[in-house]
Amino acid sequence: MGNGGLKMSYEFWIGARYAGLARSRRKGGGGDRFVSFIAASSMVGIALGVAALIVVLSVMNGFQKEVRDRMLSVLPHVELYAPNMAPQIVLSQWRDIADQAAQNPEVKGSAPFVSGQGMIVRGEKLSGVQVRGIDPALEHEVSDVAEQMKSGKLASLAPGSYAIVLGNYLAYSLGVDVGDTVLVLAPQGSISPAGFTPRMRQFTITGLFSSGYYEFDASMAFINYEDAAKVFRDSAHTGVRLRIEDMQKAPLVADELRQSLPSYLVAQDWTENNRTWFAAVQTEKRMMFLILALIVAVAAFNLLSSLVMAVKDKRSDIAILRTLGASPREVARIFLVQGSLIGIVGTLLGVGFGMLVAYNVGTIVPFIERMLGVQFLPQQIYFISELPSDPQMTDIVTIAVTSLVLSLLATLYPSWRASSLQPAQVLRHD
Repeated sequence: MGNGGLKMSYEFWIGARYAGLARSRRKGGGGDRFVSFIAASSMVGIALGVAALIVVLSVMNGFQKEVRDRMLSVLPHVELYAPNMAPQIVLSQWRDIADQAAQNPEVKGSAPFVSGQGMIVRGEKLSGVQVRGIDPALEHEVSDVAEQMKSGKLASLAPGSYAIVLGNYLAYSLGVDVGDTVLVLAPQGSISPAGFTPRMRQFTITGLFSSGYYEFDASMAFINYEDAAKVFRDSAHTGVRLRIEDMQKAPLVADELRQSLPSYLVAQDWTENNRTWFAAVQTEKRMMFLILALIVAVAAFNLLSSLVMAVKDKRSDIAILRTLGASPREVARIFLVQGSLIGIVGTLLGVGFGMLVAYNVGTIVPFIERMLGVQFLPQQIYFISELPSDPQMTDIVTIAVTSLVLSLLATLYPSWRASSLQPAQVLRHD
């Protein structure tokens, strides 16, 4: 047992010295310096690759989280509606539906809604719009629209007032402001001898909101839910919007509600309503991981090359060890230790540096912008002006494990080459 520990200690010590992590007592040592240099370059390459992966994926996570939070400041976590029932019938029962849904401990708020697609006309300008009928007194329980008002108040959407709140970009495209009137056209209409006549109603703009998400600010409007039921009638979706404690549990909560609520109700969560967008983001993230993982792969290939050079440079040392009684397996372990230490130290340095940058992007990027006099994210072009970052431990662990595996694989061939050297041939030529 003691002899095995002694063998392992000398193998580890020699491997650490070749990796540049232990000092050699031998003076001169030009070969050692060369081996240490190529080992250090491999270590730096792995560290840079790991750090780049962590920083880029953290920034992508930050963008996704920022957009998701802005979307969910307007969209419901879970939406319950009855597609085959008249809006007036559903609205008369919405409190019963909300009370049944509230029996789920995750549900924290509820409010009625009427949603329909229509057109808004102002003079010669018109725009497609998603009109959402809400109860302004309860909307704060399921969304943050009341806090996003740029002018006017959500409380102005009284029943029968035919008041409307527009997104700020939608109002800008139509050239309207608070106090102006617009015409709302519903897709359902009437047929007369003169042809099809769409249902329309004049609304007065009483407020503008800005969610920070362009798609909503340019295509969404809010009116009172009773007014929406009168305008859109059977062409609207009517039901109850729910806010839950943990938005990540929305699919699970929606599935539980489908089983507990009447079968005529459809339950949809925010991941279903935005499936295409989130699928595209996940695909982009996976592709970015694969592309940037090539940096780590190149560093691992550099490690393989450096170990092959180290084996060639240490042929005499290997031959002497073999003549002193070292087995091929013990020689292989020396270079396995060397490559593993380079991979481990490089990965740890990369994880440390990458996390340092990822957690401080909000400080580092503004400093660089001030120093260079540039702005990486102009607010006129992007809907956010600061670079977000959201480091996730699962990504960091995946990156670290990938780096360690590639580093370990890179040590196998050089270790085998070292163990297969014949000491007699080496010493004869040297």
